[in-house]
Amino acid sequence: MKHQGHHHSHGQHQDNTSNIGWAFALNLFFTIIEFIGGALTNSVAILSDAIHDLGDTIAIGLGYFFERYSNKKENPTYTYGYRRYSTLSAIINVIVLTTGSIIMLSKSIPRIIEPEEVDVKGMIFFGILGVIINGSAVFKLMKNKNSANQRVMMLHLLEDTLGWVAVLIGAIVMYFINLPIIDPILSTCIAVYILYNAVKNLFSILPIFLQAAPANVDQKKIVKQIRSLQGVKDLHDLHIWSLDGEFNIMSLHLVIDKDLDKNQVASIKKDIRRITSEDQIHHVTIEFEWENEICDIAH
Repeated sequence: MKHQGHHHSHGQHQDNTSNIGWAFALNLFFTIIEFIGGALTNSVAILSDAIHDLGDTIAIGLGYFFERYSNKKENPTYTYGYRRYSTLSAIINVIVLTTGSIIMLSKSIPRIIEPEEVDVKGMIFFGILGVIINGSAVFKLMKNKNSANQRVMMLHLLEDTLGWVAVLIGAIVMYFINLPIIDPILSTCIAVYILYNAVKNLFSILPIFLQAAPANVDQKKIVKQIRSLQGVKDLHDLHIWSLDGEFNIMSLHLVIDKDLDKNQVASIKKDIRRITSEDQIHHVTIEFEWENEICDIAH
């Protein structure tokens, strides 16, 4: 039986967690300010952005946790380590964003039909503040983009910054032209955008949660290449799944020629390692069976 081990990078890990922690604290503080500002200005656009930022704050907070634990070794309880937690965080994030966007749509759509006056100067103030704070967080994470976790968070915060740019532009237009309907239209657009991305993320998470074969792995090609190896008679009980959408795992039963010696079996292991690594599979377990051996779990 062969096991292909885990490999982790430890470079600049401390800087990564420091940057993410800083971005989380800043985003959490400003999200609270946003909810207060939305209530004070009567702006559903600001409240929608607050919902968006709340989702990103949760994502950053969980990302901070996972960045800290990403190099933690597997143990008897978590035999694959902590990678699977990222799927849980994504599900939590989808629930929060979906709930928040539906609430905001229920509030903003009636306001399109019957617009209400908003505190435009307050909206401009919070718009400028939103661009500065979210922009600062983006700049902080841009300094070290070696972490995939940080790159994803940076894109989230960049979206937030652009959302605040839209709110700021809308507020400036309302300052010169009395069009309070702009506020609920902005809110509706932001909420629809959040809902769209939440649903899209849900459909990308479900296959991982249900342990479907990863889309980026060519199962037919792998089977064909393994069966073509000298000494291999057949294979069965092939399973391919992903822990978190990136770290892919495969297990299989391999039927081999009964006359193979130890070196020839080792050569087959090496060839399978090469074949699977070329197709984005990071961990492989093989159970060898001799030709004519009866396997109790064979399908």
